[in-house]
Amino acid sequence: MFDLDKWEEIFSSISKNKLRTFLTAFSVFWGIFMLIILLGAGNGLENGLKNEFSNDAINTIWVYSGMTSLPHNGMQPGRHIQFTNADIDEIKRTVPGVQHISTQTNIWTETQVNYKNEEGSFEIRASLPGHRHIEKLEVYEGRFINQADVMGFRKVTALSKSVKAALFKDEDAIGKYIRINNIPFKVIGLFDDSGGEKGREQIYLPISTAQKVFNMKTNINNFMMTVNTASLEESNAIAEKIRKKVAERHNFALDDRNAVFISNKIEELKMFTNIFDGVKIFIWIIGIGTIIAGIVGVSNIMTIVVKERTKEIGIRKALGATPFSVVSLIVQEAIVITSVAGYFGLVAGVGLLELVSKNTPPTQFFDRPEVDIMIAVYATILLVVAGTIAGIFPAMKAAEIKPIVALRDE
Repeated sequence: MFDLDKWEEIFSSISKNKLRTFLTAFSVFWGIFMLIILLGAGNGLENGLKNEFSNDAINTIWVYSGMTSLPHNGMQPGRHIQFTNADIDEIKRTVPGVQHISTQTNIWTETQVNYKNEEGSFEIRASLPGHRHIEKLEVYEGRFINQADVMGFRKVTALSKSVKAALFKDEDAIGKYIRINNIPFKVIGLFDDSGGEKGREQIYLPISTAQKVFNMKTNINNFMMTVNTASLEESNAIAEKIRKKVAERHNFALDDRNAVFISNKIEELKMFTNIFDGVKIFIWIIGIGTIIAGIVGVSNIMTIVVKERTKEIGIRKALGATPFSVVSLIVQEAIVITSVAGYFGLVAGVGLLELVSKNTPPTQFFDRPEVDIMIAVYATILLVVAGTIAGIFPAMKAAEIKPIVALRDE
């Protein structure tokens, strides 16, 4: 039953010892507050990582040309490796497991893009149809480059949303012609790319058309591919087959890692996932350690409370107070302190994370520092329970005090 007198006594004890109560409550508040902040910061780092990988398909292998650093077959080091269309054709034909394949060849010459009186300078990429899947481009109107465009050397283009807005404003763009270095290209599609502001200011052309128009021969800068549902081991095996095939074609040593750089996104994701799993464990260890420190503080303070109130407890027992009533008095005081302090720690931690989340723009490695509210609530409940248990031991000690001994206590 609700004992109003007991609760009045608890609050009277708390109000009489303001500094002691504050220090006890603050240790509990700080424990839950730091756990929430650490969990939120860890989730913010993880969200930033996920955003970084979500811009492209995860199951991709990217191949970049480099410069030889080892002599091979009578050739001196220092040769630049130049990829061509034939490299892509060879990989498609001889390496099993490759799904979509493309090149991301930027037009490095100074380009000017015009539509009527509007003009601008944008990133122009020459690619293959599979690039849409590799970069996870969302075509929201028209279509992307297809194989017929590549085979027919068609002067067509797909524009990002920001390029369309800059050149066409509110006018429809599909079927209209833009001019790149005064050469007309027909707009066949509009797409959106989540890969940051720079990633959205792009114009895509068929690789064959760009090579012909901009006098690039059959050269490409790099190439990339998806490997469907390959595991980490399978994707690494595919990457080694690609390295071997390119080494044979361009006559460099297979162990010359500077000649060609291969980035396996599956391997990179696995590595970062392992790192963040370790970070999460570290965060929980630190957070739980901070909470335990708060719990120990509650237990110590309750011990002091018992010592200070020894004579009072003796009088209570002499007047007929049961051991249960003595235990419940001490435990309830511990519950009040841990519950109130834990609640304010929870609210302060979640509130600070919300403030940071709303006022901090997402970056490459940090986005939306948040915490699962249920985890936060469970942690607070656990803290209250642990604080209650921490208060039981000094309470039981108080219940064992003999009235005659307590009354002699100075």
